[in-house]
Amino acid sequence: MPSCTPFGMPDIPSHTSQLDVAADLLTLLRDATTEPRADTQLEALTLAVAADLPVLLWGEPGIGKTAALTQLASALDLPLTTVIASVHEPSDFSGLPVVGDDPAEQGVPMAPPDWAVRLVRAGRGLLFLDELSTAPPAVQAALLRLVLERRIGALRLPPGVRIVAAANPRSSAADGWELSPPLANRFVHLQWTHDHDVVVRGLGGTWPRATLPRLDAEKLPEAVDFARRAVCGFLTARPALVHRLPSGETRRGGAWPSPRSWEMTLRLIAFATAAGSSREVLSLLVRGTVGDGPGLELLASLDRMDLPDPESLLADPAGAVLPERGDLRQAVLDGVVDAVRKRPERARWDAAWTLLVRAMETGAPDVVVVPATTLASLRREDWDVPEAIERLAGVVSLSRRADEAARRSAVAAGARR
Repeated sequence: MPSCTPFGMPDIPSHTSQLDVAADLLTLLRDATTEPRADTQLEALTLAVAADLPVLLWGEPGIGKTAALTQLASALDLPLTTVIASVHEPSDFSGLPVVGDDPAEQGVPMAPPDWAVRLVRAGRGLLFLDELSTAPPAVQAALLRLVLERRIGALRLPPGVRIVAAANPRSSAADGWELSPPLANRFVHLQWTHDHDVVVRGLGGTWPRATLPRLDAEKLPEAVDFARRAVCGFLTARPALVHRLPSGETRRGGAWPSPRSWEMTLRLIAFATAAGSSREVLSLLVRGTVGDGPGLELLASLDRMDLPDPESLLADPAGAVLPERGDLRQAVLDGVVDAVRKRPERARWDAAWTLLVRAMETGAPDVVVVPATTLASLRREDWDVPEAIERLAGVVSLSRRADEAARRSAVAAGARR
């Protein structure tokens, strides 16, 4: 029997009011703010979005890929359209045929889905293709035209629409498929991982803010020139990397070098240069476009693009400014010694010794050991030994003794085994 009020009327459960209170609680839980915070992943993502390149976020389930896209769309004031690729048919992306009054004369147009129509009407937006790795091969094939040509049915997506996708590795995807090589080669692949501090602070109500990179208008021509020289110079030296399709199925579903992906790399280098992005951000983008191996080679060649000319250093060794990083300084000194080897002259040989002394005085002495040893071997019989050699002799001798001690230690350790 239901309970009654003092007037004999049954109690009415206050479900509505309790749901209202629950809604207020949910609102408070969703209430969060943002703050400017350096986030390498987020900066790489926003830079690729600014460059109008399709991006694919790879990460384990629950890592925050969808949340990152939602926050990015909000920060950039772009309407977010989410399409779960795995639950669609190929015709959902290629368009459904609509038979008109006279198909022999007018043809059969392909009708686009409603979400594509909304994007075209809005003129701008962020199209989020989720669960890409669980889309079967037929759907992936239908997505090729959407990702590359931005066409779906008879519609072309406007320039204001950006495309970002997300996928789980096959090992953690439900009924997962490897991405087909043609589709994979159309994306910038970013590995999405969680940052403990960001997660904890975000759960506390403050998430990092995604902002478009600030491009310096005065640097645009210089950035384009730098990007072209970087990519073209590298591929001239490494022609085998212009197109290299990986042999394994898994690697084919990721980033690998092709003329298309090198064009994407060139664009990203130009954008990163104009934005003054860090090396870490550029590394994520380059490796995410052409793969780890070719990407790391390109990054190494970028470091050497701005190295001083050996002939300029030989012309004024006393006033030379050498790189701070040890590997770059080593490369400069090796280049100077190689220049002397190609044109051995007494004045150039002496200038190289002066430069080695300057390198020893302004940085780690060990980087001069190999160049000094090589330079000494280039001496002609009629060349007097310069005073600079005496200042370097101790460093070379000490290095050799250290190498010999290390070798003896290794031999002794092997004998004990």
